[in-house]
Amino acid sequence: MRKTAKTIKQLKGKEKITALTAYDYSTALIVDQSNVDLILVGDSLAMTMMGLDSTLSVSMEVMLHHTKCVSNAVTNALVVADMPFMSFHISPEQAIENAGRFLQEANADAVKIEGGQVRVETILKLTQNDIPVLGHIGLTPQSVKAIGFQVQGKKCDEAEKLIKDALAIEKAGAFALVLECIPAELAKEITQKVSIPTIGIGAGAHCDGQILVYHDMLGLYPKLTPKFIKQYDNIGEKMKTAFTKYSSEVKEGTFPEEKHSF
Repeated sequence: MRKTAKTIKQLKGKEKITALTAYDYSTALIVDQSNVDLILVGDSLAMTMMGLDSTLSVSMEVMLHHTKCVSNAVTNALVVADMPFMSFHISPEQAIENAGRFLQEANADAVKIEGGQVRVETILKLTQNDIPVLGHIGLTPQSVKAIGFQVQGKKCDEAEKLIKDALAIEKAGAFALVLECIPAELAKEITQKVSIPTIGIGAGAHCDGQILVYHDMLGLYPKLTPKFIKQYDNIGEKMKTAFTKYSSEVKEGTFPEEKHSF
């Protein structure tokens, strides 16, 4: 049985939370068999899967498609769908309608929404309608046009704002909170102040859990190599080697052999 938002929330202070992205059935199947607590169908697929420059262009229909593919594979982890740019910005009513589609059509367990205090009303309306919400503050990729890709919360006023954002999101009913690219000490302070789990990405070791984009940790997306990435393997190079060997064997006539034929 899949984990729920409630079971993830209850891990705070007891066990570190592990989270990874997935965007398709076959990858989600492997991730789900790897003791991962939460699988995020991130709008990062705009870059990793579609080759775009940012997350801004990915649509609801694309996100629904990929979320459904992932959900079809997962039996253990919590599946969280990223709400894409402009799918929740207009009104809480718009957010409820689109978030409901993720749960109803794509079998997601929860949705993720970027933004701090400005999103409190939306998060509150969603949670009041039994739609679990994962918050996200710090570097929010959907705000790239406004803030760029850089560490947030270095200045005192920025840090204070992020603390207020975290507390407001907690009060609105989010079950957990992603902290992206903020100083480790600030992430530690936020983690101590909120009763919900914090899940860090580029936010140091004091968060209640960690999340990475699997393309980054496996060397499948060489365009970006942020400081916070640890590459656990270079699957990209291994794939290239295998594909090149296959191509050579076909051209040389050594594949297929008799044992591969009917």
